Amino acid sequence: MKTNGVCHCGQIMFEAEIDPSAMLVCHCTGRQALTGPAYRAVISASAANFVLRTALSESCVKTAESGNKRRHAFRANCGTPIYACAVDNPQRYTLRVVTITQRSAFSPQRQIWRRSAQIWVDTLAALPATEEGFGGH
Repeated sequence: MKTNGVCHCGQIMFEAEIDPSAMLVCHCTGRQALTGPAYRAVISASAANFVLRTALSESCVKTAESGNKRRHAFRANCGTPIYACAVDNPQRYTLRVVTITQRSAFSPQRQIWRRSAQIWVDTLAALPATEEGFGGH
């Protein structure tokens, strides 16, 4: 499936060809610390099928629990995480689903790092909900 994406402020744009059934949810503590939510929805694109249309402003390298080093790319101006990849010669890019324009076409197919999941994650569906925010959100 051809997709495109953009950061919150609109300065970083990309295009990718992805398999919609490859979406997953990651509960690792590293991702929780990098962006704040209890989990992150991601989908992978091969390097051959990922095109960054504008220059990135920032990236950092994090060592995962596995010992693998991963480059995390983001837009410094608005803080939007864009992708993670190998530090050298990336073969795949793990895209942040929230940045993909067609994100509502995907549904997670599996969860990883479940041992790090916040204990309240499974109770979200039972909580009262509103269609819009409240207060200044």
